[in-house]
Amino acid sequence: MTRRRGGPSDGGLQGAGAPHGGMDATTAPHRIPPEMPQYGEANHIFELMQNMLEQLLIHQPKDPILFMISHLQRDNNNVPKIVILGPPASGKTTIAMWLCKHLNSNLLTVENLIAREFSSLAAGARRHYQNVTKVPSTLLVRLIQERVSEEDCIRRGWILDGIPETREQALMIQTLGITPRHVKIYHTTFDWPPEAEIQNRLVVPEGISELETARKLLEYHRNIIRILPAYPKILKVISADQPCMDVFYQALTYAQTSHRSNAPFTPRVLLCGPVGSGKRLQAALLAQKYGLVNVHCGQLLKEAVADKSKVGELIQPYFQKKMAVPDSIIMKVLDQRLSQQDSVQKGWVLHGFPRDQDQAHMLHSLGHQPSRVFFLNVPLDSIIERLTLRRMDPVTGERYHLMYKPPPTVEIQARLLQHPKDTKEQVKLKMDLFYRHSSDLEEFYRQAIAINGDQDPYTVFEYIESGIINPLPRKVP
Repeated sequence: MTRRRGGPSDGGLQGAGAPHGGMDATTAPHRIPPEMPQYGEANHIFELMQNMLEQLLIHQPKDPILFMISHLQRDNNNVPKIVILGPPASGKTTIAMWLCKHLNSNLLTVENLIAREFSSLAAGARRHYQNVTKVPSTLLVRLIQERVSEEDCIRRGWILDGIPETREQALMIQTLGITPRHVKIYHTTFDWPPEAEIQNRLVVPEGISELETARKLLEYHRNIIRILPAYPKILKVISADQPCMDVFYQALTYAQTSHRSNAPFTPRVLLCGPVGSGKRLQAALLAQKYGLVNVHCGQLLKEAVADKSKVGELIQPYFQKKMAVPDSIIMKVLDQRLSQQDSVQKGWVLHGFPRDQDQAHMLHSLGHQPSRVFFLNVPLDSIIERLTLRRMDPVTGERYHLMYKPPPTVEIQARLLQHPKDTKEQVKLKMDLFYRHSSDLEEFYRQAIAINGDQDPYTVFEYIESGIINPLPRKVP
């Protein structure tokens, strides 16, 4: 995970007394307003600049400024750019057609490239194809370059079906700055039509005799092992030896997944879930591994009271009367902690707040928007098992669990006590309270990631870690 770190490079901000021509290193680290990294991440500024620089170096325009203006106006960084490869009869053309329809993109095949009217390149390619049923690599790549530079491909992207056929073609395409996401499909199934009328009129297409298919398979396997190294980080292998719709949805999911970015990233993580779902443990693991500030709302309130601060004095009466602390006071404490420099620079992981949509709105209004939200889903039976079997030794203060960490002796077991909040009735009450508001929270945080929390905690952590490191999937209507 790449995180923004403190130091002279943070934002290039200058202090009020710093010389105009440079930054005074003695004043580092410089304070970064929370809004700055949030804006950069929300609007993908790093990726935008990186992509623009790549295009400048590839095309080397005479007027870079006009080129950049034109590039930004296109706003096409996220359009589909997909290559689908596979052996004969693997179903790749069917998948490519379905993807084109679902993503509203353009299908590019050797056949439709050479069949284009009003193209001198296509006319030349047709003459070659009629003679040797093959298009020279140089001519095919020029056809692709001509096609992808047209307005509909610029606006809606493209899907190459069965191209490149060789490593030579793959490298020529890359040299021209045509960079795809890659989906490779292999093996095959065939969906036999259920209607007898259709079955009776099926015919065998030309060019798929056993000998011809064997020749094409051999040629494909010779070439594919040399093509694959050209796409080391964007390659997805999908077995086509399964129902066609399963293959399609795997390909579609991959096409909608953004690749990891090199952009500086300050994680702001929110963990939601019922009592006993493991939020506290996951927050501790994230804080330990990535140096995030662990922000537990309840603990913050206790610390404010213990410090005898002004806000702590406001909280104290509610603690004494065992009443809920008003949201306005909670937000004051939370805002102070999330605005501190370590939280802004290192990032944070928040749990225990918000518990309803009103609190989520308040957190948002103060500028503390999480970059990732996770809902830890755990069934009621598992929660009851986790919490109602917890015990504490009043003599040593040691904590036990009757199933997962039983006491070593009968004597210790006899004196164990259960905390009143761990009774079955109290646990059910808290669970009901959480689920009463959880649908509203999910509605507010629409890009939240749901995780099965009813598994090994380190497995849960791996899922959370993956959700933080990898970009959120793009929603394609």
